[in-house]
Amino acid sequence: MFKHLLLPTDGSALSRIAAERAVNFAKESGARISAFFAKPEYPVAYFGEGALIDPTTPESFADLTRQQAEKYLGEVAALCEAAGVEYQLVSETNDIPHEAIIAAARRLGCDLIFMASHGRKGLGGLLLGSETHKVLTHSNVPVLVYR
Repeated sequence: MFKHLLLPTDGSALSRIAAERAVNFAKESGARISAFFAKPEYPVAYFGEGALIDPTTPESFADLTRQQAEKYLGEVAALCEAAGVEYQLVSETNDIPHEAIIAAARRLGCDLIFMASHGRKGLGGLLLGSETHKVLTHSNVPVLVYR
């Protein structure tokens, strides 16, 4: 069946629960996991009247996002190691997470994207949707959504 899962994580509680389930799924099916984190791009500040000045340098921002990726991916690595599931950790910088997730699944040869449901509610959901919904609507790789 499925032998290589892409497991996107954002460090949220729901994402951690989905990671636990994905590791169990991988263990039962003999699959391996590629844990994935999309690091945000450095926000470009536009200066002008009323602009806020952000003292964060691009280097310190990159260091912060690297630390964030290590933390979130490290949580998945610990789950995989405890369960005896083969894994790799992947992160890349991209401000459009759903595109990064789909591209990583293709590039890594994953046959399933296993991700948490992160649906927005109300007007935000209507206008913005969710990364999960965007992956579902744009991916040719099968997607399993854990709720």
